[in-house]
Amino acid sequence: MQTAKAMSLASPIPAHNHPTTEYVTVISGNFHLGMGDKLDEKNGVELTAGGYGEAPEKMNHYAWASSPSVVQVHGQGPFAITYVNPADDPSKQ
Repeated sequence: MQTAKAMSLASPIPAHNHPTTEYVTVISGNFHLGMGDKLDEKNGVELTAGGYGEAPEKMNHYAWASSPSVVQVHGQGPFAITYVNPADDPSKQ
């Protein structure tokens, strides 16, 4: 599984997890990745172009962009996402 996603400043990704390890490579911009049960912009690692992050399977994590960003998300499929707070799931809104 591999996908590229362009993120705007207004599109943080709330805390969630996956059944498989997720790998993220930043193509451009400033992308932040944090681990935990709730999005917390005071914590997390800033990744810039060429930066790489990994979220192990079933580890709750979140992300946001502090500038327009393009990230490549890749890993073994099938892809699934479970939000810590089901109300954060955009497919249910």
